[in-house]
Amino acid sequence: MQAGSPQASTTRMTGTTMNKFLLLGTAAMAIAVSGLALPGRADAQEANAGKSAGSFMVRARVIGVLPENSGSSTSVGGHVGATNAVTPELDFSYFFTPNIAADLILATTQHTISAKDLPGKVNVGKTWVLPPTVTLQYHFMPKERFSPYVGAGLNATFFYSEKASAPFTSLSLTPALGFALQAGFDYNISGNWYANVDVKQIFLHTKAKISGGAVTAKTWLNPLVVGAGLGYKF
Repeated sequence: MQAGSPQASTTRMTGTTMNKFLLLGTAAMAIAVSGLALPGRADAQEANAGKSAGSFMVRARVIGVLPENSGSSTSVGGHVGATNAVTPELDFSYFFTPNIAADLILATTQHTISAKDLPGKVNVGKTWVLPPTVTLQYHFMPKERFSPYVGAGLNATFFYSEKASAPFTSLSLTPALGFALQAGFDYNISGNWYANVDVKQIFLHTKAKISGGAVTAKTWLNPLVVGAGLGYKF
């Protein structure tokens, strides 16, 4: 059994990552163009005054975490990957100006790790993931009912409660630090309440030790995180 060539893995990773870049860029452009086409400030938004310096916004979303699983390999051949997951997410934004905000995203998910391209699909185990992410955002039209934004920042991912599946005896994954890109919009429903849609691309590379290092693996998980929920502005 032989793992795929490094060139093939790199090609898969580059192609999939570029597709996600295009998806994220298209979403950001569509959000901005849609916002520009909307009419001026609504009466309800006039009373709310929109986003402003010193504002603090809390959002609660349901997110889907979709790992890319590209460029992976193991010391015994094949490729490793993680399953998709759905979970709640909390988001905290502080506005330095009406347009510029710092954003902290908190969530945790559980994923099943498996190895492919071996004789069949091998279930390696499960792990919980804690990926706090901080971005610096630019909010377009902060005083309007519809306010899109884009952002970029850093992600730190920690793995915990790893549990190996038989016949493996242990599973551990290394923490990782990577970049994050973001696009989304807030829509003022009433008063200080907002609807929110958010898309993030996180660039995440990790290594795994299985059965005390008898088998090692590495992969670019690069999850796409898509979410929707409600926010309240203080």
